[in-house]
Amino acid sequence: MKYARRLTAGTLAAGALALSLTGCGNSVDPIERLGRKTADGHAGASASASASPSPSGSPSAASPGDEAYRKWGLNAPVQFAPKPPQKPALPPAAPGKPLVVDRIPVPAGEKVVFLTFDDGAEKDPEFLKMAADLKLPISMFLTDNIASSDYGHFEKIRDNGSGSTINNHTLTHPNMRTLPFAAQKKEICGQQERLEKRFGAKPTRFRPPYGNYNDDTLKAAAECGITQVVLWKASMQINDFQYAEGSGLKPGDIVLAHFRGPSELKGENEVQMTKHMLESIQRQGYRIGRLEDWL
Repeated sequence: MKYARRLTAGTLAAGALALSLTGCGNSVDPIERLGRKTADGHAGASASASASPSPSGSPSAASPGDEAYRKWGLNAPVQFAPKPPQKPALPPAAPGKPLVVDRIPVPAGEKVVFLTFDDGAEKDPEFLKMAADLKLPISMFLTDNIASSDYGHFEKIRDNGSGSTINNHTLTHPNMRTLPFAAQKKEICGQQERLEKRFGAKPTRFRPPYGNYNDDTLKAAAECGITQVVLWKASMQINDFQYAEGSGLKPGDIVLAHFRGPSELKGENEVQMTKHMLESIQRQGYRIGRLEDWL
């Protein structure tokens, strides 16, 4: 019960207000301004794997060699949290609604965070190499009208041995709170169908654009086969994070980043942004977990 209250309070703090035609906001300082959502209580149960091949183990089982971190300009190897013996207990789902989560309850003393990337606007071949070399477990939330020009790019990330997954981020990236129920369901179910057709499975995880949703969003998501709505607690900008709470990462934080290029990153590229993100995680003493192993 104590955790359920904390989860609800944490979720109420997640979301974003910036709007964009091509992603989660034109400005990247911040890319996502963390705001307050309006929906009421939510809970859930564990979900099955997203649209991804079943990995043989956690990222730590396929950790990159010592040379990979040097190749990409890091000062130390990326540290991965092993797959836990069992997933953390979560509060039960409200009838007819998925779980909404922005932070995963991890054991005391376990400093682990989880990487998620949204939209799919940038398709940088160098990032493909970086993600594969470092074996970064990325939960990707893709928007069809942004990512579908080259879904193969994201398929390569999914299949690079890191255990990365492909999840639902709507057809056209609208502010869901502005749409009636039928339109919200079309956005979610439509992307479920597109992803199933392209990748062979319907995801069970969904992220509403800008983190904005309401009760209709949750009902529509459930009817489309979604069991978990995944928000975030830290948003990667260009050089460092913006935090929903305090001035640093907290254990179990879900981290938000974007597939973004130089025009949105003020001249930086996706590889440079990811390097800054990994350095900040390392400075703060955290390891990276595979979201699907814990949630």
